[in-house]
Amino acid sequence: MYIALLTYTAPIDEIDYLLAEHAEWMTKQYESGYFLASGGRPGGEGRVVIARPMARGKLDAVLARDPLVLRRMARYQVIDFRCTRTDGGMLAYNEALGEAS
Repeated sequence: MYIALLTYTAPIDEIDYLLAEHAEWMTKQYESGYFLASGGRPGGEGRVVIARPMARGKLDAVLARDPLVLRRMARYQVIDFRCTRTDGGMLAYNEALGEAS
């Protein structure tokens, strides 16, 4: 799995103009099954995305198509980790992750 930290590199008033386009892009990533969860970071400095297991190159290609990244208004830092334990409510994900290992 991956944690992708999106950090804004442009002023928030410029980011605001692209948020609808970014939200549409995010929806497509959920529909494609790439993203599991996302949300804003405290202080409005960016967002956090939890992505399902996939080839790292695939994730990099997906993130590179974010409208904020394409317009150089944000960048991603990706943290790769092996999820070995989850809360019971995420049991289905934990089982799928075990199969992906």
